[in-house]
Amino acid sequence: MGMNVFVTDCAAVTALGSNLEELWQGLMAGKTAIHPVQRFPVLNYRSRFAACIEGLSSAGRSSMTHDLLNRLVPQIRGVPTDAMLITATTKAGIDNLEKFKRGAAADRNDILLSSIPAALSETLALENIGFNISAACASSSIAVARAAALIRNKRADAVLVCCIDLVTEFVFSGFSALGALSARPAMPFDKDRNGLSLGEGAASILLMSETRCRREKRPVLGQLTGWGISGDAFHLTAPARDGGGLIRAIRKALAMAQIGVDEISTICAHGTGTIHNDSMELAAFHSIFGARKPSAYSVKGAIGHTLGAAGGIEVAIGVKSLSEKCIPPTVGLISPEEGARGLVSSQPQKIEGDYLLTTNSGFGGVNAAVILKRGQVS
Repeated sequence: MGMNVFVTDCAAVTALGSNLEELWQGLMAGKTAIHPVQRFPVLNYRSRFAACIEGLSSAGRSSMTHDLLNRLVPQIRGVPTDAMLITATTKAGIDNLEKFKRGAAADRNDILLSSIPAALSETLALENIGFNISAACASSSIAVARAAALIRNKRADAVLVCCIDLVTEFVFSGFSALGALSARPAMPFDKDRNGLSLGEGAASILLMSETRCRREKRPVLGQLTGWGISGDAFHLTAPARDGGGLIRAIRKALAMAQIGVDEISTICAHGTGTIHNDSMELAAFHSIFGARKPSAYSVKGAIGHTLGAAGGIEVAIGVKSLSEKCIPPTVGLISPEEGARGLVSSQPQKIEGDYLLTTNSGFGGVNAAVILKRGQVS
């Protein structure tokens, strides 16, 4: 007893829903929040689509991160003041850098990655300021893994993970220059996919040790049983074609969870909709699971790629999927590519079993895998 890591609270804000339940209902209905961008001009870019949160704004000198955090924080329940804080963001208030470069008044501190844990620790009246993890699109998956490791190693008994990233013209122009954006809303694992759609959002996951969870009679929404992180260093922006780095991360997670591949009921894939990412993931899944094909899905055709917030949002969705015993459709999927047939679906699917695998990969060759278990206490 005491080595298990329990999920006691989850919250999320995305363009598809102002809370986790709205997001879940939108996903299950097959809706998408990817629409033409109104926030900044897009005529000179490869795409005109993104999943932007309606009405998100910056007040005075502040970044839009403050508005987004103000939407998330009231949903975070039961955080003890002595909880450790780990945040995840790749750009923080990068919109303020845009303001500054254009000569507008802007708080430079909001541009710093450290502004996110500083703001959250003050708002939540936490005893420690925490720290931020920035590891490209695997940032919040790694933050969740780090939090779980702290609990399992008895260095903490409660850790709050919060993740956030924005859609800004700076980010949009960068992905456009890389040729990564799709000219139409993203189509994960489809044979005709041609890029990703950006999105924005924030999420929180409160993790606790079994001992503290039982003592305080906390709800058990799920368990984190295994995680793995790897770096393949294949390319600055492209994934290793054979999926070797992701394979290593998944195998580490399975070994830590002490389960076999046949116990994984479903996969929440990174599934960005780019040609190389989706092919790499499929190669990794086929290497791990062989002829057996667990169901899989991607949410990025519905909420866009939320970058550093993606893993945290997907963990929250994964906990909900296990609780509801079903997974959402892969929005944007019309004709699965050959390797994805029998794996992903454009319709919701029922699932059995207790374990869900979620995967994320990012620039620089970073890969992360997290295994969730259904919420019952064993």
